[in-house]
Amino acid sequence: MTYEYVQYGCGLSAPETWLNFDSSPTLRFERLPVIGRLYTRNAQRFPENVRYGDIVSGLPIPEAGCRGIYCSHVLEHLSLDEFRIALRNTYAHLRPDGVFRLVVPDLEHLARSYLADADAAASIHFLESSGLGTKHRSRRPSALVARALGTSAHLWMWDEKSMRAELQRAGFRSVRRAAFGDSEDGRFKEVEQVDRFVGALAMQCTK
Repeated sequence: MTYEYVQYGCGLSAPETWLNFDSSPTLRFERLPVIGRLYTRNAQRFPENVRYGDIVSGLPIPEAGCRGIYCSHVLEHLSLDEFRIALRNTYAHLRPDGVFRLVVPDLEHLARSYLADADAAASIHFLESSGLGTKHRSRRPSALVARALGTSAHLWMWDEKSMRAELQRAGFRSVRRAAFGDSEDGRFKEVEQVDRFVGALAMQCTK
Protein backbone atom coordinates (compact mmCIF):
# COMPACT_ATOMS: atom_id res chain seq x y z
CA MET A 1 0.00 0.00 0.00
CA THR A 2 1.39 3.38 -1.01
CA TYR A 3 1.16 6.36 1.33
CA GLU A 4 2.02 8.97 -1.28
CA TYR A 5 -1.48 10.42 -1.69
CA VAL A 6 -3.68 10.56 1.40
CA GLN A 7 -7.14 11.94 2.06
CA TYR A 8 -8.50 12.33 5.58
CA GLY A 9 -12.11 12.89 6.59
CA CYS A 10 -13.09 11.28 3.30
CA GLY A 11 -16.63 10.22 4.20
CA LEU A 12 -18.05 8.16 1.35
CA SER A 13 -15.78 9.71 -1.30
CA ALA A 14 -12.86 7.31 -1.45
CA PRO A 15 -11.08 6.97 -4.82
CA GLU A 16 -9.12 3.74 -5.16
CA THR A 17 -6.02 5.66 -6.24
CA TRP A 18 -5.77 7.40 -2.84
CA LEU A 19 -5.34 6.14 0.72
CA ASN A 20 -8.53 7.27 2.46
CA PHE A 21 -9.12 7.81 6.18
CA ASP A 22 -12.13 8.82 8.23
CA SER A 23 -12.63 9.16 11.99
CA SER A 24 -16.39 8.56 12.04
CA PRO A 25 -17.65 6.37 14.92
CA THR A 26 -20.01 4.85 12.34
CA LEU A 27 -17.02 3.57 10.37
CA ARG A 28 -15.64 1.87 13.45
CA PHE A 29 -19.04 0.32 14.15
CA GLU A 30 -19.39 -0.95 10.58
CA ARG A 31 -16.04 -2.73 10.87
CA LEU A 32 -17.06 -4.71 13.95
CA PRO A 33 -17.33 -8.46 13.35
CA VAL A 34 -20.85 -9.74 12.64
CA ILE A 35 -23.00 -6.90 14.02
CA GLY A 36 -21.17 -4.21 12.08
CA ARG A 37 -21.69 -6.16 8.87
CA LEU A 38 -25.43 -6.38 9.45
CA TYR A 39 -26.26 -2.79 10.39
CA THR A 40 -25.29 0.80 9.62
CA ARG A 41 -26.83 4.10 10.70
CA ASN A 42 -26.23 5.61 7.23
CA ALA A 43 -28.17 5.10 4.02
CA GLN A 44 -24.88 3.99 2.46
CA ARG A 45 -22.00 2.08 4.00
CA PHE A 46 -18.44 3.34 3.99
CA PRO A 47 -16.48 1.96 1.02
CA GLU A 48 -14.26 -0.99 1.90
CA ASN A 49 -11.10 0.97 1.09
CA VAL A 50 -11.73 3.56 3.83
CA ARG A 51 -9.53 3.10 6.89
CA TYR A 52 -10.10 4.52 10.34
CA GLY A 53 -7.75 7.40 11.05
CA ASP A 54 -7.94 10.65 13.05
CA ILE A 55 -5.72 13.50 11.86
CA VAL A 56 -5.79 15.06 15.34
CA SER A 57 -4.28 11.90 16.84
CA GLY A 58 -2.07 11.43 13.79
CA LEU A 59 -2.73 9.09 10.93
CA PRO A 60 -1.31 5.53 11.07
CA ILE A 61 1.22 6.22 8.33
CA PRO A 62 4.92 7.15 8.35
CA GLU A 63 5.95 10.77 8.72
CA ALA A 64 7.39 12.70 5.78
CA GLY A 65 6.10 10.19 3.25
CA CYS A 66 3.22 11.89 1.42
CA ARG A 67 3.44 13.73 -1.88
CA GLY A 68 -0.10 15.02 -1.49
CA ILE A 69 -2.69 15.33 1.29
CA TYR A 70 -6.29 16.44 0.79
CA CYS A 71 -9.25 17.15 3.05
CA SER A 72 -12.64 18.54 2.09
CA HIS A 73 -15.11 20.01 4.59
CA VAL A 74 -13.33 18.44 7.54
CA LEU A 75 -11.40 21.12 9.42
CA GLU A 76 -14.48 23.17 10.33
CA HIS A 77 -15.62 20.24 12.47
CA LEU A 78 -12.61 20.68 14.77
CA SER A 79 -12.18 23.02 17.70
CA LEU A 80 -9.47 25.64 17.29
CA ASP A 81 -6.88 23.72 19.29
CA GLU A 82 -7.71 20.47 17.45
CA PHE A 83 -7.45 22.32 14.12
CA ARG A 84 -3.95 23.53 14.95
CA ILE A 85 -2.87 20.02 15.94
CA ALA A 86 -4.35 18.70 12.68
CA LEU A 87 -2.28 21.19 10.67
CA ARG A 88 0.89 20.21 12.52
CA ASN A 89 0.20 16.53 11.89
CA THR A 90 -0.57 17.17 8.23
CA TYR A 91 2.73 19.02 7.90
CA ALA A 92 4.57 16.14 9.58
CA HIS A 93 3.06 13.54 7.23
CA LEU A 94 4.16 15.44 4.10
CA ARG A 95 7.55 14.97 2.50
CA PRO A 96 9.54 18.12 1.64
CA ASP A 97 7.77 19.96 -1.21
CA GLY A 98 4.64 17.86 -0.59
CA VAL A 99 1.33 19.56 -1.38
CA PHE A 100 -1.62 20.05 0.98
CA ARG A 101 -4.99 21.10 -0.40
CA LEU A 102 -8.03 21.77 1.76
CA VAL A 103 -11.61 22.93 1.35
CA VAL A 104 -13.77 24.46 4.10
CA PRO A 105 -16.92 26.61 4.14
CA ASP A 106 -16.03 30.24 3.40
CA LEU A 107 -16.99 32.40 6.39
CA GLU A 108 -16.55 35.61 4.40
CA HIS A 109 -18.90 34.37 1.66
CA LEU A 110 -21.50 33.38 4.26
CA ALA A 111 -21.17 36.72 6.09
CA ARG A 112 -21.56 38.73 2.88
CA SER A 113 -24.64 36.71 1.96
CA TYR A 114 -26.07 37.34 5.43
CA LEU A 115 -25.49 41.10 5.22
CA ALA A 116 -27.09 41.25 1.78
CA ASP A 117 -30.15 39.28 2.90
CA ALA A 118 -33.04 41.63 3.67
CA ASP A 119 -35.31 38.82 4.81
CA ALA A 120 -36.43 38.85 8.44
CA ALA A 121 -35.10 35.32 8.68
CA ALA A 122 -31.61 36.33 7.50
CA SER A 123 -30.00 35.26 10.77
CA ILE A 124 -31.71 31.88 10.56
CA HIS A 125 -30.47 31.43 7.00
CA PHE A 126 -26.94 32.31 8.14
CA LEU A 127 -26.92 29.87 11.03
CA GLU A 128 -28.36 27.09 8.88
CA SER A 129 -25.89 27.65 6.03
CA SER A 130 -22.90 27.98 8.35
CA GLY A 131 -23.71 24.86 10.35
CA LEU A 132 -23.29 26.84 13.56
CA GLY A 133 -26.88 26.75 14.76
CA THR A 134 -28.78 23.90 16.39
CA LYS A 135 -32.32 23.69 15.06
CA HIS A 136 -33.45 20.64 17.00
CA ARG A 137 -31.90 18.95 20.02
CA SER A 138 -33.21 15.67 21.32
CA ARG A 139 -32.60 14.85 24.96
CA ARG A 140 -33.01 11.12 24.54
CA PRO A 141 -30.05 9.09 25.85
CA SER A 142 -29.27 7.81 22.33
CA ALA A 143 -29.10 11.37 21.02
CA LEU A 144 -26.79 12.43 23.86
CA VAL A 145 -24.44 9.56 23.02
CA ALA A 146 -24.53 10.42 19.32
CA ARG A 147 -23.61 14.05 20.06
CA ALA A 148 -20.76 12.96 22.29
CA LEU A 149 -19.33 10.70 19.59
CA GLY A 150 -20.24 12.63 16.45
CA THR A 151 -18.54 15.52 14.69
CA SER A 152 -21.33 16.82 12.47
CA ALA A 153 -21.47 20.32 14.00
CA HIS A 154 -19.22 23.12 12.77
CA LEU A 155 -16.97 24.18 15.63
CA TRP A 156 -14.80 26.85 13.98
CA MET A 157 -15.15 28.81 10.73
CA TRP A 158 -12.51 30.26 8.44
CA ASP A 159 -11.98 33.02 5.90
CA GLU A 160 -9.00 33.31 3.57
CA LYS A 161 -6.84 35.62 5.66
CA SER A 162 -7.26 33.67 8.89
CA MET A 163 -6.64 30.33 7.16
CA ARG A 164 -3.57 31.71 5.40
CA ALA A 165 -2.15 32.90 8.74
CA GLU A 166 -2.75 29.52 10.38
CA LEU A 167 -1.14 27.60 7.52
CA GLN A 168 1.92 29.84 7.62
CA ARG A 169 2.08 29.50 11.39
CA ALA A 170 2.15 25.71 10.98
CA GLY A 171 5.19 26.04 8.69
CA PHE A 172 3.58 25.78 5.26
CA ARG A 173 4.87 27.90 2.40
CA SER A 174 3.59 28.96 -1.03
CA VAL A 175 0.16 29.41 0.54
CA ARG A 176 -2.48 30.46 -1.98
CA ARG A 177 -6.19 30.38 -2.58
CA ALA A 178 -7.12 27.44 -4.79
CA ALA A 179 -9.89 26.54 -7.22
CA PHE A 180 -11.27 23.21 -8.36
CA GLY A 181 -8.76 21.32 -10.49
CA ASP A 182 -6.08 24.02 -10.48
CA SER A 183 -3.32 22.07 -8.75
CA GLU A 184 -0.06 21.59 -10.59
CA ASP A 185 -0.18 17.98 -9.40
CA GLY A 186 -2.78 16.24 -11.55
CA ARG A 187 -3.37 13.54 -8.95
CA PHE A 188 -5.65 15.88 -7.00
CA LYS A 189 -8.18 15.65 -9.85
CA GLU A 190 -8.76 12.06 -8.75
CA VAL A 191 -10.09 13.11 -5.36
CA GLU A 192 -11.65 16.58 -5.77
CA GLN A 193 -15.37 17.10 -6.40
CA VAL A 194 -16.51 20.34 -8.03
CA ASP A 195 -19.66 20.72 -5.91
CA ARG A 196 -17.52 20.80 -2.74
CA PHE A 197 -15.89 24.02 -3.96
CA VAL A 198 -19.15 25.98 -4.41
CA GLY A 199 -19.36 28.80 -1.85
CA ALA A 200 -16.27 27.36 -0.19
CA LEU A 201 -12.72 28.38 0.63
CA ALA A 202 -10.03 26.20 -0.94
CA MET A 203 -6.34 26.62 -0.17
CA GLN A 204 -3.13 25.05 -1.41
CA CYS A 205 0.27 25.09 0.26
CA THR A 206 3.51 23.12 0.36
CA LYS A 207 5.86 21.86 3.03
